Amino acid sequence: MTDEIQPFLQASGSEGEGEEGEEHEDTTNIIVKSGEENPHIALSIQKGTKEDEASSEDQYEHKISNCDTIIHLLKGNLGTGILAMPDAIKNSGIVLGSVGLILMASICIRCMHVLVKCSHELCRRTNLPSLSYSDVAETCFATSSSDRMKRLAPLARKTINLFLCITQLGFCCVYFVFVSQNLKQVFDHYYGSLDYHWYMLIILIPMFLLVSVRNLKYLSPVSMLANILQFLGLGIIFYYLVQDLSYTWDVKYVASLKQLPLYFGTAIYAFEGIGVVLPLENQMKTPRDMKGWNGVLNTSMIIVSCLYIAVGYFGYMRYGEAVEGSITLNLPVHEFLATCVKLTMSLAIFFSYALQFYVPVDILLPFFQRRVSPEKYLLTEYVLRYALVLFTFALAAAIPKLDLFISLVGAVASSTLALMAPPIIDTVTYWDDSRMTRRRIVMNFMFFILGLVGFLTGTYVSVGNIIKYFSHQ
Repeated sequence: MTDEIQPFLQASGSEGEGEEGEEHEDTTNIIVKSGEENPHIALSIQKGTKEDEASSEDQYEHKISNCDTIIHLLKGNLGTGILAMPDAIKNSGIVLGSVGLILMASICIRCMHVLVKCSHELCRRTNLPSLSYSDVAETCFATSSSDRMKRLAPLARKTINLFLCITQLGFCCVYFVFVSQNLKQVFDHYYGSLDYHWYMLIILIPMFLLVSVRNLKYLSPVSMLANILQFLGLGIIFYYLVQDLSYTWDVKYVASLKQLPLYFGTAIYAFEGIGVVLPLENQMKTPRDMKGWNGVLNTSMIIVSCLYIAVGYFGYMRYGEAVEGSITLNLPVHEFLATCVKLTMSLAIFFSYALQFYVPVDILLPFFQRRVSPEKYLLTEYVLRYALVLFTFALAAAIPKLDLFISLVGAVASSTLALMAPPIIDTVTYWDDSRMTRRRIVMNFMFFILGLVGFLTGTYVSVGNIIKYFSHQ
């Protein structure tokens, strides 16, 4: 399903029933409506032919295994967020922060399962093979029995796409800040002090070259290199974190109430992988293995959660209140191994920029291409790519505080996608179903309120601290 289709999906009804016995029919029609303002669009799903079977077998060969899916899920969640976990613990206290991470991990994993189950149910209802996050949001409203809900379907898609763009572009801004700050530490130590913005300007040029690669296939080697560098860097970081730990009575157990919104924003930012769950499941050889208590999703997210808690706990125990927005900034710059970690992680995050950048380009490009002639499609794409790079560069240059940026992106976008949207989708999908019990409605309401409170308080405190930072400047 493409962004141009705003669907109200239903079986072709009585007309289809009348033609049920005709063997010469090659297609089953699904009627797509999006209210009175848009024309009806007919989708066709081809019935089984030998060519389709051959195509299916070819597609199956290119599907990914369970092990590959686990690796991709780990990579999708282990970005700059894990390096900010010690700062999250600083804003909550060692006890509250560690327990809070366990609870937040459990809730986020539950919301991921909700999204997967709703996707399966909506695929069954519409006979579609797979759905993206925005597809699920739109289709759950479009297939509702309520006409009022059906009219909200296009808005649901646009809302999810908007927050996906905010999230991914927010990550890209954080990447600019992360790489620039780590490079500044290293080069300032060896070659003298240079303004932070010069380092941003230096990496802007290679960033333009990186985002000029339009095909994800050519970014695969870059992604693999980023994975290797990142896991190597994490291993060395743990080597530093377990040395000279503080005593437990020297650190705070619970932080002040006004710091908790910052903790929430940073922690929910770290669980950044909900957007990749459905695309990965759609590419699996055995999608049913994604679910289950020992399935791919639980296995991956338990590993991720344990790493988050470990880095957060040991990072805060090692550096205490002096911990920075990224734990790499606390490593001793005069030691060769620590310098290698800073450069390694900077390179890994730099290469990851193009992968995060692909999502907003994919969402926004059709909107602009519809407004130009076909011969200008390529030019339009490059203009959009370079404009978005400049946009993330400008935001990063304006707010060079890594911890505040991470907390703001987490509170605004990640809380919406990871906590608020899944309960709404689940409630709308199963509202007319006997499985939508009162207990399930209450649970969905509680998760939504948690996300909403985190969204409001986290955004308020993060924006307030950013304003305070500018006033001090």
